[in-house]
Amino acid sequence: MVFLLLILVALAVIFGVPDIRRNLITKPIFGIFKKILPPLSQTEREAMEAGDVWWDGELFRGKPDWKKLLDTKRSELNADEQAFLDNQVETLLNMLDDYKIVHETKDMPKEVWDFLKAEGFFAMIIPKAFGGREFSAVANSTIVSRIATRSLSCAVTVMVPNSLGPGELLMHYGTQEQKDRWLPGLSNGTEVPCFALTGPEAGSDAGAIPDEGIVCKGEFEGQEVLGIRLNWNKRYITLAPVATVLGLAFKLKDPEGLLGDKKDIGITCALIPTSHPGVRVGDRHFPLGLAFMNGPTFGTDVFIPLDWIIGGPDYAGKGWRMLVECLSAGRGISLPALGTATGHLASRMTGAYAYVRRQFGLSIGRFEGIQEAMAEIGADTYVLESSRRLTVTALDMGLSPSVVTAIAKYHMTEKARKVLDHAMDIHAGKGIQFGPQNYLGHGYLGIPVAITVEGANILTRNLMIFGQGATRCHPYVFGEMEAAANPDAAEGLKSFDSLLIKHIGFGMSNFFGSLFQGLTGGVFNGSPVSGETKRYYKQLSRMSKGLALCADISMLMLGGDLKRRERLSARLGDVLSNLYLASATLKRYEDEGRQVADLPYVHYSLQKLLFEIGVAFDGFFANFDSRFMAAVLKRVIFPFGINYKMPSDQLGEQIASALMQPGVARDRLTHLVFVSKDKDDAVGVMERAFQAMVSAAGIEKKILKAQRAGTIAKRIPFNQAIELGLEAGVITAEEAEQIRNAEALRYQAIQVDHFAPGVLEGHGVSSEGASASSAA
Repeated sequence: MVFLLLILVALAVIFGVPDIRRNLITKPIFGIFKKILPPLSQTEREAMEAGDVWWDGELFRGKPDWKKLLDTKRSELNADEQAFLDNQVETLLNMLDDYKIVHETKDMPKEVWDFLKAEGFFAMIIPKAFGGREFSAVANSTIVSRIATRSLSCAVTVMVPNSLGPGELLMHYGTQEQKDRWLPGLSNGTEVPCFALTGPEAGSDAGAIPDEGIVCKGEFEGQEVLGIRLNWNKRYITLAPVATVLGLAFKLKDPEGLLGDKKDIGITCALIPTSHPGVRVGDRHFPLGLAFMNGPTFGTDVFIPLDWIIGGPDYAGKGWRMLVECLSAGRGISLPALGTATGHLASRMTGAYAYVRRQFGLSIGRFEGIQEAMAEIGADTYVLESSRRLTVTALDMGLSPSVVTAIAKYHMTEKARKVLDHAMDIHAGKGIQFGPQNYLGHGYLGIPVAITVEGANILTRNLMIFGQGATRCHPYVFGEMEAAANPDAAEGLKSFDSLLIKHIGFGMSNFFGSLFQGLTGGVFNGSPVSGETKRYYKQLSRMSKGLALCADISMLMLGGDLKRRERLSARLGDVLSNLYLASATLKRYEDEGRQVADLPYVHYSLQKLLFEIGVAFDGFFANFDSRFMAAVLKRVIFPFGINYKMPSDQLGEQIASALMQPGVARDRLTHLVFVSKDKDDAVGVMERAFQAMVSAAGIEKKILKAQRAGTIAKRIPFNQAIELGLEAGVITAEEAEQIRNAEALRYQAIQVDHFAPGVLEGHGVSSEGASASSAA
C-alpha cells in the first residue's frame, strides 16, 4: 500500500507540476511526435485548414450531442425559391426532350439555352445586387435534382456555373472592379463561365498541375504592363466549348523577382475572356455519349495583365486555398443532387414497373427476388434525400464542412450507382434499349461521370474522408500538429504540453467508455427521443466512441504511415461516413414529423448502416498492423462480437409493397420526380399505367377469381379473359371499359423502342476530327 501510495504521489507530481511534466513527459513525446508526424505539403496543409468542422466533429469525438443535431433548423425554400420551382423550373422541364438532346442534336435547343440564361439558371448563387437570384443551397440543390430527373445533360449544364467556378470565386475573393465587370454578365447570361483545373498530368493530384504562368512585362491594349505569360493544356472542362470567360488555375513563377523575393509563388487563379488572343476553346469531349458541353482548353504564350488574377495581385499564390474552400461547398450540392435525383426517379419508376410488368401471371413486384432489390432502392433513396437535406442545411448555416461534403459526394454517388444497378436489373430489357421510352439509360451512363469528377471516389474514400477527418475533426491532433510545426520551439512545446494532457484524458475516456458501452451494449447511452428509433441513437453513440478510440490508436501507432495505409484509413472513413448518413436519416424522420409510413425505410436504413459500420470495423481489426492491439480494440469495442445484422426479409417486403402503393407516402419519397402530362412521355406513360392498374385492381381480382372457379377459361390472354368475364356477368360494361383502358396503358408502358433500317445511322460520332488532347 505504501509503495502504491508513493507511485501515485510521484505521478501526481510529474503530471501536476508543469515544469517537471514538460521535461520528463512532454519533451520526449514531443520529439517522437515530430518524427512520426506525417509530412504535409503546402497544398495538403491548406486543404486541412480549409473549411469548417461541424457534425462530423461530434461523431469523431465519441460523444455526439444528438439534441444539438435535432434542434438544428432544417433549411427550407423561401417564397421566391418555391415560385421559381413552380414556374421557371416547370417551364424548363416541359421544354426538354432528353432523347433528342442526347441522341440527335447532342446539345440543348437554342430556345433552352436562351431560357436558362434569361431566367437566371446560371446565376442562382450570385447576389441580387449583381442581378443574380441569390438562392440558398437547398434551393440550388432542389432545382438541380428536379432537372436531373428529366435531363441529366441539362442538370449538369445548370449545376456547373453554380458550383466551383468564376461566379463563386469572384464572390468570395474578387476585387470590386472584377465583380462589377463579370457578375452582371454572368447573371444575365451574356457571359458563360467555365473553370479549368484538371489536365492530362493532374487529375486527383490537382496540386501537381504543370500549367505555368511567368511574371513578366508585355503589351496589353497598346501599353507595356506587368503581367503573366501563360501556357496551359486542360481537359474535362464542363462548358468550355461554349464559355465566354475562362477561370484558369496555374502555377505562377517569378524568376526575375518582379513581385518580390519569392520565385515560386504557387497556384494562382485568373479570369480570362475566351476571346483573348491565344485562348483556345470550342473542341468537345464526348462523356459517355451525354450531351452536356465538356471539352479541353489550351493556351500557348498567352499574355494577360496582372490584375486578371482573381482577387488581384495580392491573391497571387493563394489559388489552392481559394479552390479547396469553395470546392467543399460545391461538392456538397452538385453531385449529391444528381445522386438524389437518381434515387427518386428509380424508386418511383421501379415501383410502377414492378406493379404493371407481369410474368407467370403475376406482377413481378410480388416475387421475393425483385422485392429484395426494391427494398435497397427505396431505403437508399430515403438515405439519399436525408443526406442531401442535412448537408445543404450546413451550407445554408454559412458553414463549409469539407469532411461532410466529401462524405456526401462519395457515398451519395455510390448509393446512386447501386440504386440504378438494381433498377436496371428489374427493368431488364426495358432498361437497356435506348429510345424515347427509356427513362433510366442516360442516368446509367452518367453514373461513372459523377463517380469520377470533383474528386474521384477512390481518392475521396481512401485519402480524404478519414485523412482530413483524423486531423480536422479530432479535438487535439490538428493543434498538436501546429505546435510541432511552430518555429519557436519553446512556444511549440508549451502549446503541445497543454494539448497533450487533454489528449491523454480524451484517450482514456474513450478506452474505458468503449469498454463499458461494449459490455452493456450501449443500453445506458442517452437518446433525445423515445419510441422505435431510440435504440439507434444509443448504438450510434457507441460506434462513435469506438471510432474515436480506433482513430487515436491508429495515429499513435502508425503516425505518418497512416497516410499510406489507405485501406485502413478508408475503413475508418466508412465508419465515420455511415455514422453521418445514419444521423441524417434520423434527423429527417424527426424533421418530417415521425411519419409512420416512413418507419420501414428508417428501420431498414439504420440497420443496414449499422451492419456496414460493423463490417468496416471488422476489416480494420483484421488488417491492423499490431495483431495484439487489434485484438485488444476488438475486445474492448465488441466484447461479445459484432452482432449487427442486415434488415429482415419482412422489412424489405414492406418497402417493396410501399413502392407499389400510390399515395402520399410514395409521393413524399419521390417528390423530386417530374411527371410530364405529355401522352408520349416515358415517365408519364408509366405513371398513368401504374395508377390505372391500381385503380382497376379490384376488377382484375374478379376476373382472376372467376378463372380459378372455372367460370371463365384459364391460361388465356388477359384481354380475352376481360371479354369472357363481361359475357359471363363477372364484370360490368363500365368495369370492362376501365380495365381495357388500364391494360392498354400497361401494354404501352412496357414497350421498348425500335427503329427502322437506316434511322440510327448518323447518330454516332465520326472518327474524323477526333484527336487526343495531347495531340491537339
